[in-house]
Amino acid sequence: MSRFLALGAVLGTAKIAVATVLDGALNREELPARVDERLAEWAADMLALADIQLSVSGREHLGRSETFVVMSNHQSHFDVPVAYASIPGRLRMVGKTELFRIPVFGRAMRVAGFVEVNRGDRAQAVSALDGARAALGAGTNIWIAPEGTRSETGALGPFKKGGFHLALGADARIVPVSIDGTRDVLPAHSRAVKRGQAVRVVIGEPIDSRAFGSERLPELMAAVRDAIATHLPYA
Repeated sequence: MSRFLALGAVLGTAKIAVATVLDGALNREELPARVDERLAEWAADMLALADIQLSVSGREHLGRSETFVVMSNHQSHFDVPVAYASIPGRLRMVGKTELFRIPVFGRAMRVAGFVEVNRGDRAQAVSALDGARAALGAGTNIWIAPEGTRSETGALGPFKKGGFHLALGADARIVPVSIDGTRDVLPAHSRAVKRGQAVRVVIGEPIDSRAFGSERLPELMAAVRDAIATHLPYA
């Protein structure tokens, strides 16, 4: 049964990917708003499919008049619908190049305004972060998982610096987000979805990157890491 649920999740994702690619081909002026609506509907469908019992606290930390770099831990592919069901406002994700190579899905991510980062190509990565800074300035929250990959155990892995350089370059505050429980829904490298799991999301108070500056980058990284780890049982 759980594998059928995983298939349903794949088909649901494929459905919105195709619709987004078509919107892009038609060059619809209202594309960003249509993507926002479609992502919200998709997230709700994915949570219902897995019967996730979601609790969210701290939404008040994401003000409507300010855009943020959102940083979270990464436990599961289900972090994505959980984040879109939890975080208010326009949100686009930073993803690795491998995801953008998936037929249709990758094209949909580009059309939707997701940010592609090629870890093996520094020039491309720098260019991508420039695009993310522009998106922040235009009213889009940028979500990045600084671990760069899913945790095998639920414990926080080492943080990469790219997202912190983005925040510093954009003079943006960082909102730490702790996601706990998605690993029980769909662990890393598993294709079996387990229904009825409790997932908790804690949206922390923003951390001002400008108060640290590039010369105190390690301290900024430690502050964000500590804020995320505070609400994780295996951090």
